[in-house]
Amino acid sequence: MIIIGLTGSIGMGKSTVAGMFADAGIPVHDADKTVHRLYSGRAVPLIETAFPGTTANGAVDRQKLAAAVLGDAAALKRLEAIVHPLVREDEQAFLKTARESGAAIAILDIPLLFETGGSSRVDKTVVVSAPPEAQRERVLARPGMTVEKFAAILSKQMPDAEKRARAHFVVDTGGTFEETRRQVGEIIAALSGENRH
Repeated sequence: MIIIGLTGSIGMGKSTVAGMFADAGIPVHDADKTVHRLYSGRAVPLIETAFPGTTANGAVDRQKLAAAVLGDAAALKRLEAIVHPLVREDEQAFLKTARESGAAIAILDIPLLFETGGSSRVDKTVVVSAPPEAQRERVLARPGMTVEKFAAILSKQMPDAEKRARAHFVVDTGGTFEETRRQVGEIIAALSGENRH
């Protein structure tokens, strides 16, 4: 089974591309969705212990937690030390299930794949990219997004050009949905070919 790391900066269309892989019958593990699930499940008591007052009614209050770690590198490290191993465990269970079901390809959708060293856990990387103006337009259209917030998010992400340079495959979402879907299909075909050798 080939394990693909799917990544891309904010507003590049990564969720759309992940959905296209899933539509093609390829199992996709979404790190962000896993965190959401953990924040109303297993991670709650651990986070409450580390950051008292950041949970309520059996779930993490994301705004309170964000306020507790904002601008505090040590606090963020403490949070990551709780969440990352749980996400990794979930990822391993997902890969085991995919393998057992006979999947030829499995996708790990990891927003900060290169930034967190996740690329060492995958066989190939797919970077979702779009022209900067398309990215900016998409992100600023999101509710509650400001130019400042966008700049802050970008500052934490590896520049798109560097991601593209590291990728085995790049999906350009600057065109139509059909063009994007065609690129996804080409990647699947290329990987399926590799699997047969």
